Amino acid sequence: MKVRAALLLAIGCAWLCAAAMAQDYAQVQRGVELQFPRDHGSHPQFRTEWWYLTGWVKDARGGDLGIQITFFRNRPRVAEDNPSRFAPRQLLFAHAALADARTGTLLHDQRAARAGFGLAEAQQGRTDVAIDDWSLRQTPSGYSASVAAREFAYALDFKVTQPVLLQGERGLSRKGPKPEQASYYYSQPHLAVSGSITVKGEKQEVSGEAWLDHEWSSEYLAPQAQGWDWIGLNLADGGALMAFRIRDRKGGTLWAGGALRAADGRVRVLAPGEVRFEPLRRWRSPRTQTEYPVALRVQAGNIEFELEPMMDDQELDSRASTGTIYWEGAVSAKSGGKVLGFGYLELTGYWRPLRL
Repeated sequence: MKVRAALLLAIGCAWLCAAAMAQDYAQVQRGVELQFPRDHGSHPQFRTEWWYLTGWVKDARGGDLGIQITFFRNRPRVAEDNPSRFAPRQLLFAHAALADARTGTLLHDQRAARAGFGLAEAQQGRTDVAIDDWSLRQTPSGYSASVAAREFAYALDFKVTQPVLLQGERGLSRKGPKPEQASYYYSQPHLAVSGSITVKGEKQEVSGEAWLDHEWSSEYLAPQAQGWDWIGLNLADGGALMAFRIRDRKGGTLWAGGALRAADGRVRVLAPGEVRFEPLRRWRSPRTQTEYPVALRVQAGNIEFELEPMMDDQELDSRASTGTIYWEGAVSAKSGGKVLGFGYLELTGYWRPLRL
């Protein structure tokens, strides 16, 4: 009986400690005004954060390429009181991918490291995140990115051409039915891309447009959430659209939202009932047998369009870093045969339920 009581006490203490640990994270709260340049930087008191760059560029021969660079920061709440410099107080991950429309190939690489020792850092106060020779940094005109992957390399600049687009309620983006299921979130659409991409020793000068998302949270998904469908589109008329839906375990919509900035700069925040994703065509991965809705009809407010991928196979296996497999790819948006814009589509939770 004493052993059983001790075991129950230990389990109870562990549960209470875990609950207390969750409360130790900073929480997303209404009424907090995002401030720049401060909020371009890291927010280490929150559980999860990412800087996410995607875009369409053309090489000198006019070929379309899809680019993706993402840096993640995670606070695991492990050994934070340990004075050792090796204690994993902050973990950093990075993904990079290159899609080539002509060859139909997707090149992908990833990194993971604990922060510290000058080898992996996410600075506060400005965008400056790096893992070894992979980096994303703010510059006087925008951002610069350097990635030395196994099969390709990026040396790219991203010039800001439009103001920050605050998502949700002045930067607070709801992600579920409970108020705490939310993130702080802003975007930088229509970044002008220049620089070079090197593949198999061949360096190509490129130019095009990109989209940056920066998001941080401590409780992003509801327990019943399976994953999400997300799009970020640079519209041809100079506008910008972000739309998403959080899916439940049965494939239904648990929550949805977005923002549409018109060409004249006016912003319309999209309520959950104004966003709809309808699969038009599915693609099955030959590697994982996971099926993804790679072509979609999307309704966002008063506009409706079809998304078509640059190529079907844009599945990313990131089990060596963030522990999941998902589809993230370049897409074009069309309506009535007219191209409305270009951007990226992200499909998570189709392989297994997503856990951040």
